[in-house]
Amino acid sequence: MPPPDAERPQRTLRRAAVVAGRGYWSGRACRVEFRPAPPDSGVVYVRDDLSPAGSVPALIGSVVPASHRTRLACGTTAVELVEHVSSALAGLGIDNCTVGVTAEELPGMDGSSLAYVEAIDAAGTLEQGVAARPWVVEATLRVGDDSAWIEAGPPRFPGLSVEYHLDYGPGPIGRQTLALDVTPEAYRREIAAARTFLSLEDAMRLRAAGLGTTVSPADLVLFGPDGPEGTSLRWPDECVRHKILDVIGDLALAGRPLHAHVRAHRSGHALNADLVRTLGQRTLARSA
Repeated sequence: MPPPDAERPQRTLRRAAVVAGRGYWSGRACRVEFRPAPPDSGVVYVRDDLSPAGSVPALIGSVVPASHRTRLACGTTAVELVEHVSSALAGLGIDNCTVGVTAEELPGMDGSSLAYVEAIDAAGTLEQGVAARPWVVEATLRVGDDSAWIEAGPPRFPGLSVEYHLDYGPGPIGRQTLALDVTPEAYRREIAAARTFLSLEDAMRLRAAGLGTTVSPADLVLFGPDGPEGTSLRWPDECVRHKILDVIGDLALAGRPLHAHVRAHRSGHALNADLVRTLGQRTLARSA
């Protein structure tokens, strides 16, 4: 029997929605506008600040190397820190959306995808009458090494599930594990508000390099030796929840819904993208 979600219709936004903030690394203001898009167009980022406007499809072929974030480029047009927006769209089951932005770096907001989720929910969704055609993983594939890896195996329900093991060793972040079936309801309730986290040591190193000079505890969770500085955790395991948020955003670079059970150990953006890339190369995923 085919998975009950295999033939769900593609979705877009019912109307446009806007979120504004500033980038972590640059400190520059950026306006993000989510716009309805036609079936089979996928998610496309458009640089409204360029003349003429340049576009970048949110696909694995657009990924270029970057530290601590996901960066996409097409020709001379680039966007970065896209993972929270991509995660919000994928988590809520939005297949087609034009994302207009007014700067290269998207806003970090409070370090989570919550503001984007709230904007998308306020706009509403529209079913488009064309099947979403998810990728269904049929054989387990792992990328990485013994210290950090991520794998995708056959789905345990008709959709994406993620199990993440975070290990920062002794210290305030420590070790955390969480497994979640990714549905729009679960994403809103369990993932969307989980914030980016960073040690004070890493923050100081970035600031010394001229990056993140405007970042404060209002923008993410900064961990000192005794725990969060200037904020309280939203969940005791907020850090692993944010790692799952990032995984969802990076796996969305497949360009279609992914039906798989994904397990990860200390994986980051580069490994997440490598999994999507390798799945495509090995053709271990089939269309439902």
